[in-house]
Parts: sequence; structure tokens; C-alpha cells
Amino acid sequence: MSGPSRIPGGAESTLRFRFDGVEYRARPGDTLAAALLANGVGRVARSFKYHRPRGVMAAGVEEPNALVTVGEGGRTEPNTRATDLFVYDGLVAVSQNRWPSLAFDLGAINGVAAPFLAAGFYYKTFFGPASRWMVYEKFIRRAAGMGKAPTAPDPDAYEHRAAFCDVLVVGGGAAGIAAARAAAANGERVLLVEQQRALSGSLEGVHMLTRTTASGLWDHGFATLAERLVEPGQTPAPGQPAQRLWHVRAKRIVLATGAIERPLTFAGNDRPGVMLSQAVRTYIERFAVLPGQRVVIATNNDDAYATADAVAAAGGEVVAILESRASGPATRFPVFTDAVPLSTSGQTHHLASVEARIGARTRRFAADLLAVSGGFTPVVHLHSQAGGKLDWREDLQAFVPGASPQAVTSVGAAAGAIPAIAATAADLPDPKHSFIDFQNDVTAADIDLAWAEGYRSVEHLKRYTTLGMATDQGKTSNMAALAHLASVAGVTIPQAGLTTFRPPFTPLTLGVLAGADAGGHAAPARRLALYDRHQRLSPLWQPLGLWHRPRAYPIADETLHAAAQREAKAVRTTAGIVDVSTLAKFTVTGPDAAALLEIVCATGVAKLAVGRGRYTFMLREDGMVLDDGTVWRIAEARYLLTSSTGGADRMEAHLSYAHRVLAPHLKVSVVAQQEHFAGIALAGPLSREILAALTGTEMPAHMGVSHAVIAGVPVLVLAASYSGERAFEIYAEGHVAGPVWDALEAATRARGGYPYGLEALEFLRIEKGHIVIGAEADGRTTPHDLSLERMLRKAGGFVGASGLARPALAAADRVQLVGLTSDTPIPEGAMLIAGDGAPVEGHVTSAAGRVIGTGAIALGLLAGGRTRLGDVLLASSPTRGQSARVTVSAPVFYDVEGTRYRD
Repeated sequence: MSGPSRIPGGAESTLRFRFDGVEYRARPGDTLAAALLANGVGRVARSFKYHRPRGVMAAGVEEPNALVTVGEGGRTEPNTRATDLFVYDGLVAVSQNRWPSLAFDLGAINGVAAPFLAAGFYYKTFFGPASRWMVYEKFIRRAAGMGKAPTAPDPDAYEHRAAFCDVLVVGGGAAGIAAARAAAANGERVLLVEQQRALSGSLEGVHMLTRTTASGLWDHGFATLAERLVEPGQTPAPGQPAQRLWHVRAKRIVLATGAIERPLTFAGNDRPGVMLSQAVRTYIERFAVLPGQRVVIATNNDDAYATADAVAAAGGEVVAILESRASGPATRFPVFTDAVPLSTSGQTHHLASVEARIGARTRRFAADLLAVSGGFTPVVHLHSQAGGKLDWREDLQAFVPGASPQAVTSVGAAAGAIPAIAATAADLPDPKHSFIDFQNDVTAADIDLAWAEGYRSVEHLKRYTTLGMATDQGKTSNMAALAHLASVAGVTIPQAGLTTFRPPFTPLTLGVLAGADAGGHAAPARRLALYDRHQRLSPLWQPLGLWHRPRAYPIADETLHAAAQREAKAVRTTAGIVDVSTLAKFTVTGPDAAALLEIVCATGVAKLAVGRGRYTFMLREDGMVLDDGTVWRIAEARYLLTSSTGGADRMEAHLSYAHRVLAPHLKVSVVAQQEHFAGIALAGPLSREILAALTGTEMPAHMGVSHAVIAGVPVLVLAASYSGERAFEIYAEGHVAGPVWDALEAATRARGGYPYGLEALEFLRIEKGHIVIGAEADGRTTPHDLSLERMLRKAGGFVGASGLARPALAAADRVQLVGLTSDTPIPEGAMLIAGDGAPVEGHVTSAAGRVIGTGAIALGLLAGGRTRLGDVLLASSPTRGQSARVTVSAPVFYDVEGTRYRD
């Protein structure tokens, strides 16, 4: 565009902003698009695939071209529509999808390679040996996506709010205001939302949200509204959120969402200087910006004639109106009927001329602005999201709202109150440069190719060509694409089909979807009851489930591995203590407590004597291991069930399901007490002696229960081992557990032991062959796979018993738990294969070094593992470039007879 300018008069340009490093001025109320046009900036972006220069096309959220990155640091927001961004003082924006600059973009070489980049090229190109993918992937990932996501944390806050109303009106145009005014006069509570800054009229008795977009319409009158409190990249006031997501319930909803003008399809229709007719009018009348001086208007409807009047009133010259119909309304401007644009010419940043077909001849017009109007498409997105049907209007060549299963009504242009158009077949002598989807560079030739290659469904064609899959979701391209597809197929547009409208209507930031549920609000750092005791030892903390637990307690310059080895050896030789407070704990009480546990647990429970416990595991209904733990009979009708830390919520839901659904008749109470009790495990050859000295009482035998007092605090003592050594779990109420830890730590250190963390615990349990939920019990393994089948209750009756009866779960080639040994470190997660290039037969689930002795050990799941003891395999992790030769063994590496933890 050679010299777009401000229309004289109006406010001063007092706002300063920068675009691609150049400072410009804008008037208050300008969008970035309006300000750039006012400053003579015609080229604002590059297209996705071919990197063609693009200018502003529209004036609203339907803009497909003018996408910029706005803001700095953590407030950087890519893919912001310049037409939907109001300028504020200090705004910083940069163009995107170009390198090294917008004016000189090396990516434009893709235009030369366009014949090789047609629709679906990626499905046809990247073939060959798998090793080539490692090369392809680098280039694909570099080219993928629009803009660059920020790497710094978002410093802004977001919030959610709920609201209720009798009538929700979406759209603040004339139809929306009329609907809101009528509802308010009827005494109804009215909420009106408008995505612009201001309404086209005033209202009383109506609650209004401006700069708010109805992003989705769901069931039962539920709507989500995204309110911008500041512009993208702008700093909000202290303590205030940047955006707000509203959850609104309305008795009825009125959609006054308007209509979107359609572009025309011809060669070079993506050139800067080709704009939608109504957008030109908007920039003139709302922003006092005349986008061009010599204007050609191409239309198939009456609305564009108003644009001609606006151009002339602003001081521009209307060179010609290209009217595709046989006649149009009376006007003072030169009109050429039966005329359509064929192509454009000019430099990369502006339009110079328009070539048109007028009847049977062609003519070229010198112009720096081409305003096009291919008719209008009612905005039916929200109506469709609410389950509404669409009806076809032949006179409008558009879909309009039909019947709705909800109390949703469309009014105004959204209901079809738009100018009629003539259905004409476009002349496309150059379909390869006739763009339909501007953002994704989909041309008419791409649709022709997809059709020729057998893609008949509009949904398949959409995915094959990427038509309508850009950030604008096809707002300007869908109807043009359907018309072209229908023409190629020789059917009507309704017969060609329609793609699905899904929320959100316009892109939303992830921050506003999360609201306050971010950082510590989303995943609170839950502290152990003994956190202060651990913190004074300067541990390495590790997230585990919803908790943070000590991973190790390094001394001086110890590495994690060295600290864990020291701690684990102390457990093997003297004693150690570890915090096990986060284990899930459930008190099951009542006359039918045992009956409920026999439904939940796959092992026997009812025959447990008071004061005794046993290892147990729970299954899903399909027979797969869900969780494991211990069950203890504390009193005649009172049990304690423990399970894994990470599965606490899952286990609580499972117990609730078993009681409420499977056995609602049972008289039993289940109380989750994970956070009520702190737990400390004391393990090692000296553990019994240490605990007896502290309590002054004899400790229970293995899997026994007793009550005692330590440091004046009543405790429950459970004799159970996870390390393979004699061990006890000591439980006290969390708020008084500190002195218990202090006493145990002092006594343990006096005997040469240490506190130990999760890393040492992992070394110990791998050496003993104990499984862990998520690694060995990964949701795909049965008790048979894990060598637990002998513990199953033969009478059945537990959840998962029927699932286990399926023959396939007893197949000999299922993966089974095995041990693995090697002289070199075994990469955890590695594939188990016979050799390079051989098929995968299993994987390494957990790996460590021996605590006592040398060499590496691991647990794994291997097809037919129990019949393959002694086999030598390769544990290979190609993504890390690590491998080790391993020998298959039994999955217990220490104290196979189990003498060390028994009395």
C-alpha cells in the first residue's frame, strides 16, 4: 500500500509503540493493525508454509494474516492478532515466521519449492530407514508451529469467577443491544458480553463485560467467557489478574455474534493490499485510517457499495467496482458487471494493480488497495457447540442457525440477516496461487489434489490439506473451501459437508484456563509432619506423589549416589531410620471390616489373628495389580490397611467403590488417615535392640503388632520389612511425632547408623526383589507375572478374581518379573533384546548397584522370564546411548531364604 494515511481530524497520536524495532505513534483506541496501517506499514507477517508476505486483511478476530508476537519476557504472547490488540503506551511487537527479517526472509525459498510442498507432502516425503527420521525430525520441529513460545515464567495472575443470569447476550452490536434492552425491560437479569472495548449503544439495568469473548457454549446453559483485563503483553495493576475466565449459567442465551465477511479466491489474493471490504470500512469509520488511495472493490453483494461511499468520503479514489452479478445497486462510481478479479501484481509489500475478467475480456486497473466481499458467513460456532443444527440458505450461500436443543436463540446477522449473494463459479486460471486458507497456505490446487487422491470427506480433506486448522480455525476460509470442494465434486455445498465447530471460539492462553491453579496452587508442596527434622539435615528433596520426601542426606561433599550407598550399607550392617509417613493408611472398622477387606484384598484377611499382619495386594477388575501394602488386625473389629504413597487417592476411591457399589450392605467404616499419622521405619540388624532399649518392652515378632511409648509419646509398632533386614514401622500422631524421630535418630546414630532417604530405600528393595507400584506393577502385570500367585486367596471373591480367570493372562509368553545382573551399570528403562536389531522382549523396571559387594543388579519384565534364567541379553537404551550385557536371574539378590528379617 503506497501511503495509507490518517484521515484529518480526531485525537492526537500520543501513544508510542515499537514494531520490529521501529518506533511508531498511535491514537488511543487504535488496534495494532490500525496503527500500522496509519503509519504506512503494509507488510506485517509471513505465511506459514511458503513464507509469503502478508498484510492486514480483516479488522476483527477472523484475521488470518496479521499475527505478531507481543510483549517481552514472561509476558511474551505469540500469534496475537494485530486486529484484536489495542495499542498501549510502550507496546512492543515483532513479526514472526521469518528469518532474519520480515523484509528479507530466507524461508521464502519455500515458495520456489512449492511444487514439492503441495497438500500432504509430509505423508509422501519422509520415508526410508528409521535412522533417517533422526535427521528429518530436526528440520520438521524447527519448521513446525507459528511464533515462538516464551521460555520465561509467566509473571501474571489469572482468576476464575462464576455468574448466574436469566439471559446471556453474546455480542454488543445493534441486535445484541436490542435483545439485552428487551430482556432488561422484562425484569430479567441480563449479562451482555462484547469482545471489543466499547458497545455500539448504551444500556441501563444490564451487567456488561467488554473485552470479553464467549469462548465456549456447553450443556445446560453453561458458557465460558474469557475477559481480558489488560492487553497481551501489558503489565496489570499490582494485585490484579491479567485475564479472567467466567463460568456462567444462564436460563437462556441470545447469540448476536454477527457474520464474517468472506474473501474471494483468485491468483495473488493474499498480497498485502487485498483486504475485506467491511474491514476497509471499519478502518475508515472507526479508526480514521484510509488503507489505500486508489481502491478497486470486488463484490458479489450490495454491502460493498457502502465501502465505496466510505472510501470516497475519506478522500480516496474508487477506481472501479467489480460486480460479479449482472447488475448492482445504483451508484456514482464506475461499475463493471459480470466482473471478477483474476490476479494481482505489485511488490512484496504493496499492491500495484488488479487484473479482472469483465465478461469475455480482461482489464488491468492500477490500484494500491483491493477491497473484496464474497458474501457473509453467520457466526454459528456457539450455536453449534450448544448442539444446534444448521440450515442451508441458498440465497445467502451460507449455513444459518436451525433448531437448538437448548434455550439458545440467534439474532441479527448471526441468524441470517445478511445481504444475499449470487452463487457463481470462480474463474481460477492459476489455482496454485489462489489461496483459500491464508494462514496455512492452502490453495485451490491443494483441494483439487486432495480430491484427485481420493479424499472425499470434508473432515479428511481438512486434515490432509491442513485447511481450517490454523489459529483462526478457518473463519475466513471454510465456506470458500466448501464451495470449491462442491464445485470439484459436482455437488451442492450442503452435500459436500461441514466441519465441526469446537471451542474455544478464539485461542485462549493456558494461564486463563488454569486460573489460580498454577504453581503451588495446582500442586501444593505438601510437607511431612517431620519436615523440620529433615530440613536441619540438609537433605536432597524429591517429589513423590503429592509430597516431597528426602532422597538422601549427603554429608559434606558427598554425591547423591555416595550418600545413598553409605545410608544403605548402614541399614545392612547396623541400623537406619526413614520417614514413611506418606504411605496411604486406612482404618477399617466395624463388624464387617474383614468382609470388606476380603473383597478389596486378593490375599486372605479374615483369618488374621489380633495383633498380626501380612503383606497384601489389590487388583483391578481386569485382574491387573492395582496397589500393594500391608493389612494389620489391630483389634477384633479394627484393621489398618497401608498402600503406596502415590496411589493413596486411587486406593481411597477403590475402597469407596467396593463399599458403596459392591457391598453397600456391609456394616463398616473406612477412614483415610494418611496425614494423621507420621511413620518412621527403623531397619537393620540392630533395630530390635535399639527399639527395645527405647521402649523398655520386648518388640513383636515379624508381622506382629504392639503398642509402646517413645519419648513420652504413644506409638504403634508394626514389625514389617521392606529392606530385607529386621525392621519396624513406628506410627505416632503427626503433631507429636517430632520427639519420637529425635529419640530414634539419636539411638541409631549412637550405634553407627544414619537416617536414610528414598535412594537408599530403592537400593535396598531392589536387592531384596520387592516390587514397587508404577515400575514392576505398571498397570499391565498380574499376580502371576510378578510371582505373587501363591498368595492369592483360592476361594476367590475379591475384586479381579474373575478377570484373572481369562486364559490369556496365564500365557507362557507374558512378561514376568526377573532379576538381571551385570558387571557394568544397567540403564534403567532399557529395552531387553537378544542383540542389536533383535525384537524387544521386555524392559528394565528398576536398577541399582549392589549394596554389599560389587556389580550391578536390576529388576525387569521379560517375556517368559521364569523359563529363561541364565540367558544373556542386551539391555539397550538408544536414546541415552547406554547398554549393558545382563544375565537373567531370580529377582532376589539378597538373603534368598529370608532369615535376616525374621526372628
